[in-house]
Amino acid sequence: MIECISRRKFLKISLASAISIGLLGCSPFSPEWNEEDSQQESGREELQAAENNEVKEKGLPPEEEHVKEEPVKEEEPDKIPRRKLGKTEISPSLLGLGGAFALARRGGADDAAKIIHRAVDLGVNFIDTAPTYQESETNIGLAIEHLREKVILASKTLDRTYDGTMRLFEKSLKRLKTDYLDIYQLHSVHSQSELKRILAPDGALKALTKLKEDGLIRYTGITGHKNPEILTQALKEFDFDCLLLALNAGDIYYQSFQIELLKTAEERQIGVIAMKVASYGRIFRENGITSMEQALGYVLTLPVSTAVVGISNMDELEENVNIVQNFRPYSREKMKQLEELAAPYWQDINFFKKQW
Repeated sequence: MIECISRRKFLKISLASAISIGLLGCSPFSPEWNEEDSQQESGREELQAAENNEVKEKGLPPEEEHVKEEPVKEEEPDKIPRRKLGKTEISPSLLGLGGAFALARRGGADDAAKIIHRAVDLGVNFIDTAPTYQESETNIGLAIEHLREKVILASKTLDRTYDGTMRLFEKSLKRLKTDYLDIYQLHSVHSQSELKRILAPDGALKALTKLKEDGLIRYTGITGHKNPEILTQALKEFDFDCLLLALNAGDIYYQSFQIELLKTAEERQIGVIAMKVASYGRIFRENGITSMEQALGYVLTLPVSTAVVGISNMDELEENVNIVQNFRPYSREKMKQLEELAAPYWQDINFFKKQW
């Protein structure tokens, strides 16, 4: 564990003196800036009936032919399996708790705390949030004040400058009631101009490097919803520890993250965190992907360490935990079948790659 004294000392001395330029404004919480999926969207109830009548797949290859052959590491009996996060020293649970939806509601601190405490009890140890998710950081901070060492906590900066990022970071720590973050990520990097600004001498990447050197963060990360070539370039320009990217059964049909980007991350031992597993519920459709088990199973069969999922209530949490507890990697044929099911409506599944 990183020495806490150095973090507090840095906050009192280094942060106060380093920040001299005003912060670039961050957008308020909106679907554009939400990093997680909520599986509860309109039409979910109808699809549940379809799922119950779904014909079981036949003729699948034996379990030995899974796409991801490395076994997941079972940390505790009857709890959620964990996978090592790239070259880092941490192992997140297969299911990560997204900081949006129920955790972000204004006036919803009590409900958020109940969900977080239950998730931790069930073995979830990874929580991802951002300043742009309404009251997410505040609600999470209140909930984990006495559980800090039990969770891997990640947040983000949408600012592209050194001083702006330092200011955002200080505010995030205060809201989260902690003196360090396990992972701090450059949020939603989508364009060449953004990447150039981040990599500049006074850019946000300099802030992440400084924070890591001073023990305020353990690992650096970058996130994106589209333009995989930009993220691939970023991984080649800087030795990031983690990558948060959109992955689901419709990804292969447009600006796919599974080709060069995922390969680059594997080659560089960068920890991969998946999001947009259910694409805000748009992945669920009659005669298509009909269950969260299919959506999560597809993503977890890929070389990722965890899948971050936003939830709306306790029932969704329990359902998702049950799925990952019983997860076994899918065969290549089943993965292809799920991609084929998503093919007729891939544009809807990939809406965020075009609209954001």
